[in-house]
Amino acid sequence: MSHSATSRPIAGHDCAPQSASRRRNLLKAGLGASALSALPLHTALAQSGELVVGAAPPITGVFAFAGVGLHQGLGDYCEWRNTTAGGVAGRKLRYVGEDSAYKMDQAMSVFKKIMAAHKPPVFYGDSTAWAKAAAVEVSQLGTTLTSSPSFASDLADPAKVPYYFMAGPTYEAMIEIQLEYINGQARAAGKPAVALVYSDTEFGRDPINGAKAHAQKLGIPIVQEIVTKAGAVDVSAEVAKLRRARPDYVIFHGYVLAPIPEFIKQMKEAGMSFRAMGTIWSMDKTTVDAMGAAAEGWMGVMPYRYSYDTSGARAMQAIKDYAAKARPNLAYVPLFYTHGWLVGSIFCEVMERCLKANQALTGPNMKAALESIRNWDTGGIMGKPVSLARHQIPMGRIYQYDGPSKLLQPASDWITMEG
Repeated sequence: MSHSATSRPIAGHDCAPQSASRRRNLLKAGLGASALSALPLHTALAQSGELVVGAAPPITGVFAFAGVGLHQGLGDYCEWRNTTAGGVAGRKLRYVGEDSAYKMDQAMSVFKKIMAAHKPPVFYGDSTAWAKAAAVEVSQLGTTLTSSPSFASDLADPAKVPYYFMAGPTYEAMIEIQLEYINGQARAAGKPAVALVYSDTEFGRDPINGAKAHAQKLGIPIVQEIVTKAGAVDVSAEVAKLRRARPDYVIFHGYVLAPIPEFIKQMKEAGMSFRAMGTIWSMDKTTVDAMGAAAEGWMGVMPYRYSYDTSGARAMQAIKDYAAKARPNLAYVPLFYTHGWLVGSIFCEVMERCLKANQALTGPNMKAALESIRNWDTGGIMGKPVSLARHQIPMGRIYQYDGPSKLLQPASDWITMEG
């Protein structure tokens, strides 16, 4: 990558250089750093016109493979928005992102630091743990709308977590979308049978009860339920259980890669006939490519188009064009970048609705603006108009990996869950 997250100042993209000029002018006027920091920040922002987008993405650490793309996508959206639309309601955006390293204490430290220094109306964190911890402080402050890469089902709760949203379906809704797809597939002996394989983590367990309830509602038999540790583990005993259960579909959740390829390899060696499916974080093209031979036929749910699918999707074309210009060595734009871009567009839509209504950018006002987003066009990132009334977008499409083209291709139409 030519413009990796670490090739720029860790503060990310500064899309409003006039702020630095203003600081220099104030210092020349005799205001020291301590006096400058004591100025009411909302006054400085009102004068400069900036809208700060704060973030604590995991640029290093175990989830850097995702965090770099999240950081780039959100920051690049801010730059693109400034260039093409002059920012939001005539006010320039400034992205301030610092590395969380996917460490809870560091993520909260970055959050508190940026909140104190910049008072951003919107902030993007790094995880479920961060979202839940920050929700307490954000609810008390009532000043900031937040999001993160987490699709934890209990975060899509406008009453308990009023200032958080997710740019896609909850993990529970993802499994439900898969079950809706499976329910439409023919099987001579009746409904296709399903096995659930998930990690013994909060992430892995999140959608399981909801998945079983939805399967029961559809009359789909869950013939096996297997829990493993995340990562590389011996799965031979678990494969033996699956062989005896003979599922038509095996849904994996709570993993990124391992042990999914090993499961698929051993199931195929056992002569099983099945379809293997995953959820969002196992569906990026780079991840599926890393599965090797196990990738053939791999299926799963994705809330977004892939970056190579730009037909009739102006936002996907904008993503592709901007990334090609800003990051010419980025051969493939990953889903993490697309996710960051979409989060940025939602942040801006919310702020724009408030500002055009002459409303202050407070938590309650932004929550109301968020919930007013209905029948909204994402520019083709998601295939149908969306609603954020429930602080999530319960929509996705099933894709299947095609070996010859090495691309994930649509296997269904866009499926929206009610609730």
